[in-house]
Amino acid sequence: MASKREYALVLLAGAVGGGLILVSVRQRWAQAVFTPPKPLSAQTISVTGADLVPLAGALGIAALAGLAAVIATRGVVRRASGVLLAAFGIGAAVAAGVAVSAASVLSVAASHTGAPGAAAVSGAAGSTTSGTVPGGAGSPGVSLIGTAGHAIMSGTPWRAAVFLGALLVVAAGVATAGRGPRWPVMSARFDAPERPGGGGARGAPAAAARDSASMWESLSAGADPTEPSSTDIP
Repeated sequence: MASKREYALVLLAGAVGGGLILVSVRQRWAQAVFTPPKPLSAQTISVTGADLVPLAGALGIAALAGLAAVIATRGVVRRASGVLLAAFGIGAAVAAGVAVSAASVLSVAASHTGAPGAAAVSGAAGSTTSGTVPGGAGSPGVSLIGTAGHAIMSGTPWRAAVFLGALLVVAAGVATAGRGPRWPVMSARFDAPERPGGGGARGAPAAAARDSASMWESLSAGADPTEPSSTDIP
């Protein structure tokens, strides 16, 4: 019972961690505000964590797939799945920790509006940095050519959530690598129990062999084995 409880807790921790990574990268991590010449109004474009650090989201999906491997394997293979699961968590944390520049935010936001060129950013790095989109068409009816823009970084809480999710995934991977072989395996519940006297699934071949031998003995004695015997008639 203790091993089953531990197994369930580890799977739950890994699932929560992978899910937290995926949810966090899909949130808004930054905003790009473009200010075109008057009388056009400013455009505010949201940029998600998946746009800025796509590797973190991909590793979150890989972590959930790694949990499926933990469930389906046993022994040394399960240990290897745990090591791989921990590697996915570490990779997600490293990917989320990469510094995101305002130039990247403006470039991604410009691409969302159809502008093929990257934003040229000037000024010091910070939570808000200004820049200019050098070229490309904007959203319908609005051009971003020469439009000044600035990036507002707001993804710090979601970065922290990614780190927390990655920590849970790493913990699940380490626990699996260390104690995974002691946990229940999926195939065990499908094994047919062996009954005393050769019953169950393993006793079926022996029973079939006895039936075949009885049929040949009846044929040798000149009897039809398909006809019911007197002992079978009520």
